[in-house]
Parts: sequence; C-alpha cells; structure tokens
Amino acid sequence: MKQIIIVANWKSHKTVSESVSWLDDFYSLYQKSPYPSSNITVILAVPYTDLYPLREKLRQNSMPLVIAAQDLSPFSEGAYTGQITARMIKETADWVIIGHSERRQYFHETDTGLYEKVMEARKTGLKIIYCVSGSLMPVPAVADVVAYEPVWAIGTGKTDTPANARQVVAEIKNKSGARSVIYGGSVNPTNVSDFINVDIIDGVLVGGASLDPVSYHTLIGNSAGI
Repeated sequence: MKQIIIVANWKSHKTVSESVSWLDDFYSLYQKSPYPSSNITVILAVPYTDLYPLREKLRQNSMPLVIAAQDLSPFSEGAYTGQITARMIKETADWVIIGHSERRQYFHETDTGLYEKVMEARKTGLKIIYCVSGSLMPVPAVADVVAYEPVWAIGTGKTDTPANARQVVAEIKNKSGARSVIYGGSVNPTNVSDFINVDIIDGVLVGGASLDPVSYHTLIGNSAGI
C-alpha cells in the first residue's frame, strides 16, 4: 500500500482561538468520516503561537494528526532576540518546514543558512520537510521529506502538470537519494488525486485549501480513495 504524506501549511494565518476552533471542526468531521492512519500521515504546519494549544488539544483525542513548525532558528540558543530554537519547538512539534520559497524570497534565506537550520533540527530530533523549487537545488541528505514546490504555482491557482511534476520528482530522487518527495503548489480537493495517483509522488503540501477544515478533510478523503 502506498504511503502518503499530506502537509497543511497555514503560513501566517489563524490566531490561537481560530486554530482551536479549526481543530474542533476538523475533529468532528474526522469522527464522522475517519481517514486511514496506516498509510496516511497528516501533518499540520502552524504558526509558533498555535503549536502548544494544538498539541494539548490533540492529546485529548486519538486523531492521527501531527504538528509541525513552519521555520526555526539557525542558532541553538543565546542572545538572538525573536528567534525560536529547535529545542523550543521540539516540546510542541514533531516536524518542521525548512526552506519554503516564501522564506527564501521575502527573508533572503540562502542554502548556507538553511543548512544551519537543518543541522539544528537534526540535533533535536525534529523531522524535516525541506522545500525546493526544482531538481537543480541542493537537498540536505538528512531531510526526511522533500517538497517540490514550483514558485509560480504557490497561491496562484496554477499547478504543475502531473507528468512534469513526476519528471522533476524523479530527478530530485535520483540526484539527492531522497526517499519521500511530495508536491506543493495550489493543491486542492479537486486536483489532489492527480498528484497522489502518480507512482513516485509521495504526497502533497497544501496551502490555502488547508485553511478550511471541510476543504482539508475532503482533500484527505480524496487522497485516501486512491
């Protein structure tokens, strides 16, 4: 059975109260129509402020959903005002996204700086989702999951074709040795099966379609039906 990874990236959306309300609604949907946990890993990447309350909320139920941070500091600890370290994140999350294209674009993150973040995550045992926009970009060998996200497809409503996505994913796997590569870029409940159904694409990274619990639950259900 194919193992599928579905990652929701909320970006800079949802206050604590909004995130808890989202999870309550999602849990109600899950109780009525549970998705299989044997072959689907569902990850929720949320703002730092939402990590702890969502982790505590998840401890109250048995829903198979894990929490991720969207970034982390390249420093271990110290006089770095405003930085959130891997050790801080590890108490409330199991995964972290590193290298998202929006971080590279708006915060001018470089491969060198991202590698430092990867090493910090690795030291604390955080699992890593490493984002690249194509097969020519370097991929750290220790990344647990690589997310292929063409920049022009993020938040635009435009997606790569499944055939081209397959080719890029194949190149990433061949060059980096990555075992799990997922696709990200305007994924929604309607088109998710187009990518999940590709033999070597191991899942999806979802942005806007994950902000609504009904949409995200439907997307997962459509993935599980493959």
